[in-house]
Amino acid sequence: MLGEPKRDRKSERRTATRREIVDAAWQVARDRGLSQVTLRDVADLVGMRAPSLYTHFASKNAIYDAMFGDAWTQFLEYSKTAEANEPRPSRSAMRFYARVFFDFAVAFPARHQLMNLRTLPDFTPSPEAYAPSVAVMADFIARMARHGVREQADIDLFVAIVGGMIDAQLANDPGGTRWSALLDRGIDMFADNVGITDERTRP
Repeated sequence: MLGEPKRDRKSERRTATRREIVDAAWQVARDRGLSQVTLRDVADLVGMRAPSLYTHFASKNAIYDAMFGDAWTQFLEYSKTAEANEPRPSRSAMRFYARVFFDFAVAFPARHQLMNLRTLPDFTPSPEAYAPSVAVMADFIARMARHGVREQADIDLFVAIVGGMIDAQLANDPGGTRWSALLDRGIDMFADNVGITDERTRP
């Protein structure tokens, strides 16, 4: 059809190959640990020689960078999908926010480490990769504001409570429920501290 834009097949193939490389890196991270991702192992999974990866990523840290952005994009999509089940009462909503992030984090420890812990001392995400995490936090801050929680210190406390419980779960009872079972209690303590009850509902 006249006027129909031509497909850039070369760009599509390059994008697909980069996706395949990132997926392979996640597989290595899941199987062996985040710090054990090597170019050789990733290349083997995608059927390449390790030097060929450099045509798509400049370094292993560039792969980590793509993984970082991918992880936060995954959570952004995951949380948006979960919105349909968000309760209206404020205390219940805060338990819900905590549970959505907790469950996402503990489902894939290596992904959580890359997203939230400095386990790779020589890695700093690029602004492009960092952008989805900024979008997630902006969305979370807006949600909390609808329930009357607007102080940065209160936001920081909530994040610290949930993050700390995730780390305790993964460190001490991986695959279990020891800290998962305490999550609502921890959020109730937060809600008590900032004066939120289930009688308060978002607009």
